[in-house]
Amino acid sequence: MKRSLTICTLAIAALLTGRADAAIQITEWMYAGANGEFIEFTNTGATPVDLTGWSYTDSARTPGQVSLAALGTVAAGESFIVTEAAAPTFRTAWNLPLSVKVFGDNVVNLGRADEVNIYNGTTLVDRLTYDDQGIAGSIRTQNKSGIPSSLAALGANNVLQWQLAANGDSFGSVASVGGDLGNPGRFTLVPEPATLALAGLGAVAIAALRRRAS
Repeated sequence: MKRSLTICTLAIAALLTGRADAAIQITEWMYAGANGEFIEFTNTGATPVDLTGWSYTDSARTPGQVSLAALGTVAAGESFIVTEAAAPTFRTAWNLPLSVKVFGDNVVNLGRADEVNIYNGTTLVDRLTYDDQGIAGSIRTQNKSGIPSSLAALGANNVLQWQLAANGDSFGSVASVGGDLGNPGRFTLVPEPATLALAGLGAVAIAALRRRAS
């Protein structure tokens, strides 16, 4: 009986730890819009992430090109935005509160066929490559943002696992003042804080069980 419980505990803990180990990931993007192109990143992990040393770049794949340090620390489950628009203008266009972190006036702009890359120092953390003309089935995020079809899309760098935002979809997508469709700053697939905390406990459980087994 005890062995069965141990195996069960390990299985549950391993499942939850998959989310606990995640960090900053690409969760939405729009390469062209009436209210400016944007990329949303979300901390899908269980602990805060200090963005000191973190950066964004496009297909140039140049770590450090756009420093994200000014955004400070991103809480578990929190999203932030990188956009070509001025931050106050973007917030107004999408009715976002001041609590949503927005890095505005980005000049490393996205094209119709491009990449989104985020680095911690020189380490690539996440990448998304898209091209609706060169990759069969790739969505075109013009005036409609790209959102993951499921959590499995995150970190997979497979644009075929992404879909276009639609008004009133399960992500709560809405129209901006310019008529763009998306949900920047409000990523809804991240587990609730209680679940994230449980994921952290799952990691502790695995470590404890491994120590007992050794």
